[in-house]
Amino acid sequence: MSTAPSTAVQEWRTHWPLVLAAFFGFAFYSFMSPATGLFMAPLEEEFGWSRTLLSSGSIIGAVLSLLLSPHFGALVDKYGSRKPALWGLAATALAIAGFATLTDSAWHWLGLWFVFALAGMSLHATTWNAAVAGVFVTSRGLAMGITLAGSALATAVVLPLGSWLITEFGWRAAFVWLGLGWGALAFVLALAFFYDAHDRRKAAPDAPLAALEGLTIAEAWRDRSLWRVGLATLLTLTVTIGINVHQVPIVVSTGFTMADAAWVASMSGIAGIIGKVVTGVLMDRFPVRWVGGLTLASTAVAYPMLLDGMRTSTLVVVAMLINGYAAGTKLQLCGYLTARYAGMRNYGAIFGFMASLIALAGGFGPLLAGQVFDRTGDYAIFLIAATAVSLISGALVFSLGRYPNWTNKEGLA
Repeated sequence: MSTAPSTAVQEWRTHWPLVLAAFFGFAFYSFMSPATGLFMAPLEEEFGWSRTLLSSGSIIGAVLSLLLSPHFGALVDKYGSRKPALWGLAATALAIAGFATLTDSAWHWLGLWFVFALAGMSLHATTWNAAVAGVFVTSRGLAMGITLAGSALATAVVLPLGSWLITEFGWRAAFVWLGLGWGALAFVLALAFFYDAHDRRKAAPDAPLAALEGLTIAEAWRDRSLWRVGLATLLTLTVTIGINVHQVPIVVSTGFTMADAAWVASMSGIAGIIGKVVTGVLMDRFPVRWVGGLTLASTAVAYPMLLDGMRTSTLVVVAMLINGYAAGTKLQLCGYLTARYAGMRNYGAIFGFMASLIALAGGFGPLLAGQVFDRTGDYAIFLIAATAVSLISGALVFSLGRYPNWTNKEGLA
């Protein structure tokens, strides 16, 4: 029986193309969340819609994901990630381009979000995480960090690019270019390089890969550590995604122009990429409860900087950089902690449940932020609540006990 690669260098030498494809694939799926804030102003102007309605499309994805993510995760466990990823990339590209057909009907807007959510079900973090975690052992934290840095890349690129496309060609053309252009790049990379442990075992049964061992579904339901991870993830991503979707309007409300706000948000995306890589390295070397707890709690310093009476232009930029850095790590922490506490035996199904919580946060966070703005005229109450949630989420992760060492406990394939 062969052994898994013993060093991070060996793992990266063998599997780096998989991480590259996963990175761009997850970036493509992730960009609609920050892009929604860009399209709010032109859609408000053209159709007269409220920000609550403009934010409500994400709730459709939350409901679908809540119902379907565990089932998609189980399919990934059984059949692998490649086919769902390829079909999902093609369908999602067409769904995003379909937003160019919008009319003044609110039902048209919600219907397009339903199509997008259904098409993207197989592109959630579960698909990319399962593929990467299934072949990396020694450098799993860094590999998953780089994979999920795709969401931060989406924020860094789509905001200035989308702002330019909307200004030069209009919002309808922007949807087409972003959907088909980025979608084509992600599809080609996945077609060429996205082969997970299932594919590699079929091609080379003796290939050195991580053992797919861990908790049963029943054991996972009873595991207190996994419930803490899930609760911390739900809380922190509800406020994080709410702020990220509204970050351009939030920054504009502090006195920045739309173009400058897009660049500030783009800088936060770059900070998110740095956050994922740095956190991935730290998680491979230090207790995750320390790394995760401090990172999640750090935004309690940032959000008050955006409040009226405290903010300055410099503090707004600093706050968005801190938020971007921390936001870049939250999904990564959930994926890594799920793999450490649950193992890889049923990772797709177990993280599929976590993805349901993430989708729930993604649906309600922007909606809550929109409601706060529509009712009060600013985001202050949401930012204050987000500060408290940051501290609670950090405490939940910090309270976690030692995680099982699946590598030593179960051996290697």
